[in-house]
Parts: sequence; structure tokens; C-alpha cells
Amino acid sequence: MPVPARTRKLALLTALCAAFVLATPAPPAAAANPYERGPAPTNASIEASRGTFAIAQVTVARSSVSTFGGGTIYYPTDTSAGTFGAIAVSPGFTASQSSIAWLGPRLASQGFVVITIDTRSTLDQPDSRGTQLLAALDYLTNTSSVRTRIDATRLGVMGHSMGGGGSLAAARTRPALQAAVPMTPWHGTKSWTTVRVPTLIIGAENDTVAPVSSHAEPFYTSLTTAPDKAYLELNNASHSAPTEGGSVTVAKYSLSWLKRFIDNDTRYDQFLCPAPSGTAIQEYRDTCPHS
Repeated sequence: MPVPARTRKLALLTALCAAFVLATPAPPAAAANPYERGPAPTNASIEASRGTFAIAQVTVARSSVSTFGGGTIYYPTDTSAGTFGAIAVSPGFTASQSSIAWLGPRLASQGFVVITIDTRSTLDQPDSRGTQLLAALDYLTNTSSVRTRIDATRLGVMGHSMGGGGSLAAARTRPALQAAVPMTPWHGTKSWTTVRVPTLIIGAENDTVAPVSSHAEPFYTSLTTAPDKAYLELNNASHSAPTEGGSVTVAKYSLSWLKRFIDNDTRYDQFLCPAPSGTAIQEYRDTCPHS
């Protein structure tokens, strides 16, 4: 029996619609994490002295600010991926930003805006350095020429020695911070039970200025309310290890911590959980899996 013309038309229309659906590419899936910046990390990429982002820098003159001692901002030049998290870094007692300047381009080229600061006085104590770290972040997000590149909800602090103690003080003062990385930290306060910021403490086995037994280790143990914490002790290293031209171990695990908690980038969990080991690491403790 002949097929009615109307039936033939419906069959043809159905076939054409099916072909169109098959030929039309599906819309791109929304990113699981909108804060991811840069390609998927590898061990080589986190150990590299530079990441994939081209960067620029701008000087913050001491005379232009009153709440910290000036500094240098390092930032990615490409804004096509969106805004970036930001990090403020403080030097230690009697030191200037030059001692921690290597972290600026290293972290910025991985997708952060970074300010390495001078303190108002090289003799400033840790709590003052913590206040100045927060002031530097406020300057970055409210006043600086790169403020539109920054997501003000994704901020972190780092510091060396008394600057490391300052980063703990900053985390205690501002629980909205996303990450803190105290490096061979020194502080007269030993208990940090009120800190609620994910914190990676870096100690050095042979530190005689801030011995791990009386500084980094009790600091770590006291972080009982921090949602996540880790303790990395550098093998056969001195107090100045985080400043000596750039430690690969300090850089790779600091970067991984900052990416994981400022950018919520779980691609970096692989470098933190399970606990890393190797000849450069004397000891590593953590709260894996991360919350």
C-alpha cells in the first residue's frame, strides 16, 4: 500500500531534525571550578621558576602609602581568564622585600597577583607585620592600579621569620583569608587556636633563629580550629632557606597550597595528599583529605 504523502513528510522532517541534533555541537560545559587559572599542573610545572602567565610589575613607593612600607606588585598581564586571587608577602626582622622578592614573579606567573612588601620599620615585630600584610591586601584590592584584576574574596598571606609570625597574626585577625603560609616563622605567641584559615607552616631542620621545636611545630600543633593545616620541615636547612635565592621545595608546596585554597583548585591536591616525601623533606604532617 502506498505511504501517504503526509506520513512521508513527517518521516523526512523527523530524520532532518535528528541529523541536525547530531551535527550540532553541544554547548561547552561550565567549568567545575571557575577560579582555576592556568593549565593542569604537573610536577615539572610547579617546580619551574616561571608559570605560563606573562607578568608585569609596578612599584608602590613608600611615600605613597602610610599603612605599610611600600613594595612591588607582580601581576599577570592577560585578563581573559578573569580575576585572580592575591597574596601579600612580608620579609623578616631587619630584612627588606628583596629577601622575599623571588616569590613575586614565581607566584604571579602561575596566576596570582602578588605584593612583596617592605615594612614601616625593619625592626617591626610580628603583630605589626601582620597588620601591614592586611593593609597591603586592602591597598591591592581598593586602591592599586591592578585592583580590577583581583577577586577580593580570594586572598592570602605569606611571610618569612617575623613576617611568618605576622602571617599567622594576620590569619588570626582576618578569618576570611583563604590561605596562610608562614615560612620559618618566629613569634612569641605559641598558641594559635583561634586561626580559622587553611595554613601551611614551613620549618627548617637546622633553624637556630626560630627552632622548629619552639616555633613551627607548636604553631602547627596549636592550629586546632583551622579547617586544614600542614607542616613541612625542610631537611638540613637553615632559618634563611626560604630566602636563599629561591627554594624549589618552598615554592612548589607553597604554590600548591595557595592554588588549592585560594583558587579552590583541587588539581593541586595530588601534590599535597598523600603527604609528600623526598630528600628535601625532613618531615611532613597534614590533615588530608582536605575539606
